Amino acid sequence: MTPDLIQKTAELVAIPSVSREEAAIADHVEAALRSTPWLAVERIGDNVIARTDLGRPERVAIAGHLDTVPPAGNAEPRVAGDTLFGLGSCDMKGGVAIMLELATTVAEPAYDMTWCFYRAEEIDRSENGLVQLFEDRPELLRADAAILCEPTASLVEAGCQGALRVRIVLGGKRAHTARAHLGRNAIHRAAPVLARAAQWEPRSVVLDGCQYTERLSVVGIHGGVAANVVPDRVEIALNFRFAPDRDAEGAKGFLGTLFADLVDAEQGDSYEVLDVGPSAHPKLDHPVLAKLLAATGQPPRAKLGWTDVATFAAHDIPATNFGPGDPELAHQADEHVTRASLDAAWSNLAALIGA
Repeated sequence: MTPDLIQKTAELVAIPSVSREEAAIADHVEAALRSTPWLAVERIGDNVIARTDLGRPERVAIAGHLDTVPPAGNAEPRVAGDTLFGLGSCDMKGGVAIMLELATTVAEPAYDMTWCFYRAEEIDRSENGLVQLFEDRPELLRADAAILCEPTASLVEAGCQGALRVRIVLGGKRAHTARAHLGRNAIHRAAPVLARAAQWEPRSVVLDGCQYTERLSVVGIHGGVAANVVPDRVEIALNFRFAPDRDAEGAKGFLGTLFADLVDAEQGDSYEVLDVGPSAHPKLDHPVLAKLLAATGQPPRAKLGWTDVATFAAHDIPATNFGPGDPELAHQADEHVTRASLDAAWSNLAALIGA
């Protein structure tokens, strides 16, 4: 019988777990896992890992993050018919509820299983629990394939785009605005940079039947001294989402070249890479991921955002995104998940692991 996943997800939503405050939900998850005799459980900070050791020829890791973004008047769960509203219901306590249900009820899975519940996915990557586990205890996460229970509307969203953040600083020369000709306006010098970003034609590539379209956006601009001063400095922040056929170095090289002729060190300009999250190929030819795709009965689609599928890929573990909830509802005030989406994700994952 299909479990009451709406109620199980609501129980998790009721436990506050904004990033860096995951202790209570980690306690809840740990208690449920430790009561399950076929699981070996370790807790490392507010990351909880449960593993089977059944001698199966393959191991599958299923992972989900415990944290949420800050609330927007939606901290408490609310059920309306077959829909659960509340912070994290979609991203991604519905997926965590499914993981807990399968981990604690399927004693003889077809694969050896690693269930990974981790902290701090919604904030800076330096605090990401999965990243820290790979650094400190990589043996706990070794697997032949992995599934990240991010919201995907119970469809396979393959691979992920990479994310690159850069800062361009343009220099100028201060002057009184009544004598602007004696200065050099740094903000005026930003116009070609803004135009190039705005006029750049997005590039698309199809991999494993999934179309990834790159995006380049100016996401911040800061400059100015006073209302009567020609500004001598402006900072421009850019975000580049790159397709999986580019690696991090290729993306950095492409973007650096795109703006190279507009950055002049002799005028006090600089170009700086602030952060890069690697992309991940779909890898849908892997038997485990192909089996999951077949279970859905639907074609795959590209994951346009960055996810920790890339973290698994960086450690040579083929991975995909699959979980309940519409990803477009993530982080919204009316975030919600439906019973149909929960049940579909549960049944497909259950079929995959042989429940």
